[in-house]
Amino acid sequence: MVTLRPRRIRVVCWASAVALVVTFSLLATGLQGPTGNGYGTFQRGDGFAMIGLGLIGAVAILLFTRPRVQADAWGIRVRNIIGSYELPWEVVRGVRFDRGAPWASVELHDDDLLPVVALQAADKDRAVEGVRALRRLHQAHRSTPVGP
Repeated sequence: MVTLRPRRIRVVCWASAVALVVTFSLLATGLQGPTGNGYGTFQRGDGFAMIGLGLIGAVAILLFTRPRVQADAWGIRVRNIIGSYELPWEVVRGVRFDRGAPWASVELHDDDLLPVVALQAADKDRAVEGVRALRRLHQAHRSTPVGP
């Protein structure tokens, strides 16, 4: 069983999410008094709303930490930012990581390409090793004799 997740994007996303919540919390503490020359004033609820917006933004950023790929002798399971796929090795033609591509992809026998966002070019050697591991599992399945 092989389980792979991106590393660099997870670090960047967690740092960005924390920075966003801290920034919006600091902004919330600064919201006091009149809004300018108008009649409005900042209330306590406005500060809570700013913190809430920071939390919503942080959750949106953390969606980019969701990608994962798992593979075993049966097949491959790909979870991207939005959407998941479970495919047996029989429908997979190959695992590709084209030069200049931001992430790897799984090529299917019907000529579709399924993105594998968990194997990102930013992770360099780690992503290459992940693609090689997926290719070994796929090759092992192809070389296994079919039962009666």
